Amino acid sequence: MPFPSGDHPEKLAAGLGLLVLSGHAELWHVYVFAFLLGCVSAIDAPARQTFVADMVPAERLSNAVGLNSASFNAARLIGPGVAGLAIAWVGIGWVFLINAVTFASTIFALTRMHKDELQAVPHTARGKGQIREGISYVRRRSDILVVMAVVGVVSTFGLNFQLTSAMMARTEFGKGPQEYGILGSVLAIGSLTGALLAARRERPRVRLVIGSAIAFGVSTGVMALMPTYETYMLACIPVGFASLTMLTAANSTIQMSTDPAMRGRVMSLYMVVFLGATPVGSPLVGWVAEHLGARWAIGVGSIAALLVAGAASLWAARRWNVEVRYRLIARPHLQVRYRDAEDDEPADDARTEAARALRVGNLSDRATSA
Repeated sequence: MPFPSGDHPEKLAAGLGLLVLSGHAELWHVYVFAFLLGCVSAIDAPARQTFVADMVPAERLSNAVGLNSASFNAARLIGPGVAGLAIAWVGIGWVFLINAVTFASTIFALTRMHKDELQAVPHTARGKGQIREGISYVRRRSDILVVMAVVGVVSTFGLNFQLTSAMMARTEFGKGPQEYGILGSVLAIGSLTGALLAARRERPRVRLVIGSAIAFGVSTGVMALMPTYETYMLACIPVGFASLTMLTAANSTIQMSTDPAMRGRVMSLYMVVFLGATPVGSPLVGWVAEHLGARWAIGVGSIAALLVAGAASLWAARRWNVEVRYRLIARPHLQVRYRDAEDDEPADDARTEAARALRVGNLSDRATSA
């Protein structure tokens, strides 16, 4: 695989920054640059995600994928808040230029890499029908479909912090850009905590994706009810932790369970679901905020996360013939096991899907717990 160059997103950032500083920026310019950045991200994001497998040995791939995913998703969650602080200090145009300059470190790091030190990973030669093959592969993998469905719904309605936090800061609490930036920094506390735990996690699981989606729904619901700016700020911490855990677990689960030859195409489809949900969800959440208030805009994301997580749990229980039990006091708290654990042989192919999806460690008694 050639080094992912990013297709020069720094030029887009620099171009828009110069337009803003010169006083010639108009709304249609922003639309054009946003469209071009989306085109670049469609190529850049899957390449960067799958490139990790080329850089580390197989025994360290799980930790490397988790750390890379945590970095990618933490930047998406934290970036708007940091930008808000920077805008309050230096202005919008200079923030775009600073963003462009930061790409220099990435470009320098890529030029210092040695291709002969990369790991041998199977890659598929270009040919016709590869996108169709990728879609067919995903359709046969019910565990990947569950992950994509959960992430897609939560991303559409819940991961709009740059919109909802800005509206909460301005309309509910009467704050400005600097206070909005502080909210992003506090959100980063939970996100970075989730990132550190993700880097240590060796075996990603679908149940972690579903469980963290439930935690996200609960924490965002609580956050929407916070009466003051200070309590809202504190509520951002568990929200950052839950969202980062869900996204990192989803990314790692898909990459670690996918055939290396199909990984690039599967990750491209995942990025379509993950990043493509924002253009759909943001206008809907914005409409809710305009007509019902900023708190309901957050509440919609909370309700959607709980509904999709509940639906995914019920579907998995029926499809994979498993049952999930949560015990508040006794450990292990979360138990996932087959209903027909007393049988000697698997009942059907759904058992194979469940084993793959849940990453069952003890197959002798076909039960797992966490």
